Amino acid sequence: MRQKIVAGNWKMNKTLEEAGILTSELMGLVADEVKGNVKVVLCTPFPYLYPVKQQLGNNARISVGAQNCSEHDSGAYTGETSVAMLKSMGIPYVIIGHSERRQYFGEDGALLATKVDKALAQGLTPIFCCGEPLDIREKGTHEQLVKQQVEESLFHLNAEALQKVVIAYEPVWAIGTGKTATSQQAQDMHAVIRKHIASKYGAVAENISILYGGSVKADNAKELFACADVDGGLVGGASLKSREFVEIVKAI
Repeated sequence: MRQKIVAGNWKMNKTLEEAGILTSELMGLVADEVKGNVKVVLCTPFPYLYPVKQQLGNNARISVGAQNCSEHDSGAYTGETSVAMLKSMGIPYVIIGHSERRQYFGEDGALLATKVDKALAQGLTPIFCCGEPLDIREKGTHEQLVKQQVEESLFHLNAEALQKVVIAYEPVWAIGTGKTATSQQAQDMHAVIRKHIASKYGAVAENISILYGGSVKADNAKELFACADVDGGLVGGASLKSREFVEIVKAI
């Protein structure tokens, strides 16, 4: 059975004190209210990774994830954070290829393939993002683009390595806009991704968790998570509010 995952991407938000308060609230709510086999991942800003990890302690339900990593192992790359650094702090997850990284920092498929390799080599689980902007969706070429993104960054992996990757489909037109893909649109694209993986890797595709990311909220999470190929969510703004985020987690 595929792992159910709800990851919160805090992006560039919260002070250290606010991060501690949010983490404390989430720990209590998750312990009291969340049932079933769902993994919660808090993708915090880099300065808070280790403090939040320490605060969580040996929490079996909640893990910490980074929002990005460098494609380099070490060296004169001011401001960058390597996967080895993340591993040294015991950080198990890292988001790779978020649409904002692609858009604002020009990250392409080849670069992201390198980052995926670095993460896997250090034993981290990449949360690999793919998805189309509005103009591509309107042209009707969104399936082609998303399949290309998956191919460019993941299809060089062998089956064993690929099974260690989590994929997040994020329709870029639905991030921070208040728009959300309908549950049918989400299911259709998740099925396209899984079928495309199956075309190369066969039954391995059935073992890969594919998350939906795009204005996931408490009031639409249950319908989205009920889709056969949607295995959880990558949640942005709603992950900054403890009650709403936990309601999303409970919806799975």
